[in-house]
Amino acid sequence: MEKIRKKVLVLEDEDNIRSFVVINLRRNDYEPIEASTGEQALASLSANPDIEVALLDVMLPDIDGFEVCRRIRASGSRVGIIMLTARTTEMDKVTGLMNGADDYVTKPFSPTELVARVDALCRRLAPAEENMQRDIESGPFVLSLRNRTLDKNGERVKLTQTEFSLMKLFMENPGKALSREEILTNVWGADYKGELKIVDVNIRRLRIKIETNTDAPEFITTLWGYGYKWGV
Repeated sequence: MEKIRKKVLVLEDEDNIRSFVVINLRRNDYEPIEASTGEQALASLSANPDIEVALLDVMLPDIDGFEVCRRIRASGSRVGIIMLTARTTEMDKVTGLMNGADDYVTKPFSPTELVARVDALCRRLAPAEENMQRDIESGPFVLSLRNRTLDKNGERVKLTQTEFSLMKLFMENPGKALSREEILTNVWGADYKGELKIVDVNIRRLRIKIETNTDAPEFITTLWGYGYKWGV
């Protein structure tokens, strides 16, 4: 039986870079779907709801990759998103993550690095088989592992797949001090080669969704110089 290839959207306006990425994805058993503008990418996502990962270039001729990312998340899509950027400033990296991206890769990148990031994200998006029927309850929150949803006081909270994984880790370890390194390993994987600050930015984004006051968080508290702790 022919192996089902996972679909990956490749949004890149430079033909040579896009072709380079597409060739390497195909070599690693992915099915790339190409787009050279933000509007093309959004149309492709609408036409292919089974796309698992979107690679979004930041600099585009119509709308930038940050806006494409924001629109994808505003639609409720939980597709995995990796930003491709030539920008190296902290603000640009944070902007992509705060708009809902799961990861970023800075140009120039090696094909091995990029495919490894796609592999890691696909693994993270795949639900674990064990105990999938159970719910985790903590304070006002109910996390459904079967439906991959979060409710707070009976109201649905929209989460990305990364945010869901963070909530699962926290709610399964109430009161435990979790280091940034431990969170990175559990959520992004032991072989993740990105930067540690991705933990902080994703937790900042998650707090906006679940905390009443992000300046005085009640549920995810910071352990300065170490990590975070879940408490209700």
